[in-house]
Amino acid sequence: MKLLLDTHLLLWAAGSIDHVPRGARVLMADPENELLFSAASLWEIAIKSGLNRTDFQVDARLLRRGLIDNGYRELPILSGHAVAIDVLPSIHKDPFDRLLIAQAMVEGITLLTNDVTVAQYPGPIRLAQQPADR
Repeated sequence: MKLLLDTHLLLWAAGSIDHVPRGARVLMADPENELLFSAASLWEIAIKSGLNRTDFQVDARLLRRGLIDNGYRELPILSGHAVAIDVLPSIHKDPFDRLLIAQAMVEGITLLTNDVTVAQYPGPIRLAQQPADR
């Protein structure tokens, strides 16, 4: 299965694997699954790090290199992803999350998220188990 990890799961996987919910860790460790990250996540990290958000204090360049070195495949942002946002219901206003959802829909891959609001969208979205369920 192809899994597109949302931004927080990427940050946790790179920094503190203990924050990654058990269910997500199992999926990420399965060699049958292909792990992907979106350019949108790196864009979000670069912006929010520049705004000094404490939960985004990571160098996006180093994170990208580490993800690639660890076998993750990069998913670029294409115009088809951008225009697919117009069919999404207004459940969530975060533009980065909406782009990740659109990418998953267009590409037919599963978005793995820990965000219960994102998980409300129809389509190929899988909610990771909460950290308390480890």
